[in-house]
Amino acid sequence: MIEWEVTPRGVRVTDADNAEVVVRGDDIAVDGPGSDVPRPVDETICVTARSLEFPHAVVYAFALEGDERYELDPGGEPLSLSAREYLVDVDTEIKSYVRFSSAATIERTADFESIVVSFPEPTNVVLGFRSRHELPAETITVPDSPSALARALSYLASSHKTTSPDRTYPTLRGHPPLVEPGDRLDVPESLRASSPESGIELLVSPEYESLYVVAPLAYYLQATVRPIDASTATTFRPRLRIPAFGVDEPLSRMPDLEETVTRLLRKTFFLDCLVRNAGPYGTTLAASSLLEELDLDAERLYEASPQRRLARYLDVPFSAIAGQLPDWHLSTYVAPTYDRLEALPFLLDRLSLIYTPRTSELAGRELVERSLDEFYRDRGVTVTPPRGGSRPCSGPPHKYRASTGEVASVDVVKPHLRDGRAHGWLADGVPIDVFKSSAAAYENRLAYLERTSDATSIRVVLNDPEMAGERATVAKIYRQRADELPIDVTVEESLRTAELARIFESDHDFVHYIGHCETDGLRCSDGYLSTSSLERCRVQTFFLNGCGSFYEGASLVEKGSVAGAVTVTKVLNDHAVRVGSTFAKLLVHGFSIERAMRLARRRIMMGKDYAVVGDGTHSLTQGEHRVPTTLTIEALETDDAGDDLFRVTFDCYSVRITGSYYVPHTEDNDHAYLCGQKSQFELSRTELGSLLRETEASVIYNGDLYWSEELGDAFDP
Repeated sequence: MIEWEVTPRGVRVTDADNAEVVVRGDDIAVDGPGSDVPRPVDETICVTARSLEFPHAVVYAFALEGDERYELDPGGEPLSLSAREYLVDVDTEIKSYVRFSSAATIERTADFESIVVSFPEPTNVVLGFRSRHELPAETITVPDSPSALARALSYLASSHKTTSPDRTYPTLRGHPPLVEPGDRLDVPESLRASSPESGIELLVSPEYESLYVVAPLAYYLQATVRPIDASTATTFRPRLRIPAFGVDEPLSRMPDLEETVTRLLRKTFFLDCLVRNAGPYGTTLAASSLLEELDLDAERLYEASPQRRLARYLDVPFSAIAGQLPDWHLSTYVAPTYDRLEALPFLLDRLSLIYTPRTSELAGRELVERSLDEFYRDRGVTVTPPRGGSRPCSGPPHKYRASTGEVASVDVVKPHLRDGRAHGWLADGVPIDVFKSSAAAYENRLAYLERTSDATSIRVVLNDPEMAGERATVAKIYRQRADELPIDVTVEESLRTAELARIFESDHDFVHYIGHCETDGLRCSDGYLSTSSLERCRVQTFFLNGCGSFYEGASLVEKGSVAGAVTVTKVLNDHAVRVGSTFAKLLVHGFSIERAMRLARRRIMMGKDYAVVGDGTHSLTQGEHRVPTTLTIEALETDDAGDDLFRVTFDCYSVRITGSYYVPHTEDNDHAYLCGQKSQFELSRTELGSLLRETEASVIYNGDLYWSEELGDAFDP
């Protein structure tokens, strides 16, 4: 759902996911709802303006008569268009289109903050907008029967807006219908009508374990899932069939089925991303030349049926593309039981791989040693951590965040992780290196999508005066961001239990708690607040930066939150300050809860003391148009002229927009890269300094984490 309003700044467009685009213009006049735009859109608006300004984005212009396509130079050169009818594609957080009949100039502002489309005179323009996220439209009821679940899976792809390779774009994959338990299979008639036979079939054993694993592949391929006869399940191998083309491809049995599905989904999705370049939304990806090497005709495949296209992809060996594949963005480990089926649509919406959870115990001091190994490895140091004794430290003795009282202990285990940048856990146990989610977290997220407010509400709670340093630091970070985004920041101190309870029971988007956490709950000036005592939590996200806060955070999710950062043991006070301040910076710049914590905790030796509960893929500031970016800087040897050289690696991705692309803004680059696909460039000191000043990104340099604006001046000649 798209809503728009006229403001003094122009036209403000929002969607149900709180994403936002503001279109500014010189003397812009809004005439009302618009006419058709030749792309899938949710809303159109007619305006008259001499110029229109959009947030910074990748931009293409298409001549509506003819095949000409023009791309705005990432380096800053303006794009001049002669007088014709055009459609301009602006890839902002809400997909935006500009249709007009006129000459025009499209250019980036000097600070690379905006895109400006200008006309010789006031011109009639149709603006089109499409939300990247949707609320599920229907609900399927499923009884406790694997065969019934198999039939239900066949309808979850009904939310796709196309069967072409363009379904790789997140804006063309809608949220699947919800699934809920019931006494019988009930598929709404609207879903049956919008789910024609795709001609692609997956034959799978009627067991939850296999069905959960194949669900992401079935969803993306829009395949019909058919359970095989239970009497032959022990001897029959799962199969992928395309009857119209005589394809009958045997798949592996469990547990090898996991690897087979992973490879097939990654290959199909990647090749679709390359083939879509032949369509109207195409862009020149850095890996596009691979199609010629594989003897794949992009234009023919783009126009082909899904069955023919998939049949051709099956002829491509996985080894031929393995080196080019972006890392898969998300894997979730799901207990293959009936009571987990409600989470399936949410995982498919994120296009997560699904694996059966497997763990082993952490031996002795393995958790400590793994934390230290990771900390030193990030800094390029090979160290054999000491066996026994206390954690290594230097200087005066460190102080734990909780100095008195008993801290709730968490028995963590070691998960057997598979493909994925991020890992979620929907099973028993508390594993390290994953976010511990639940069906409640995903259902809560839907509730917050429907919540509307004028500003993001952030509450910082300081319940121990000795930790005022963290309070001051994070409050400054949030308030600085409030200069750019509608953020309401309030700092509370020394709250009583009833006052802290009211904070969690009120409508806030984020609560950053700084204080002590013990077995009785969060320490207050008059006692302890156990979050399990709350009637309902109405705080969207949180950070409980106190010792052993895992169970208090998990309770907040069950009571109504989406996700939050917690600790699994005692944490050192100076470590907590470093993690808290870095987490705050990343969170308000659009990083997901999981990614913000993963980056923030690399700043301390005992990073695995921190974890995420709930839906770790959730972002607080989802209206941000930039895809969160991390730069890694490595010093190289000087060149022949004696100038310093640096290798810069761009890591630009978000779990929410898998299939999108980014364009690194370096002087010599003219290619786009898939989000999740890292790109590397060699830059001089001057070029690197300019990049850091013009880019909002987290930066890994000499093993530590910085924000780009902090390092810009350090790389001046």
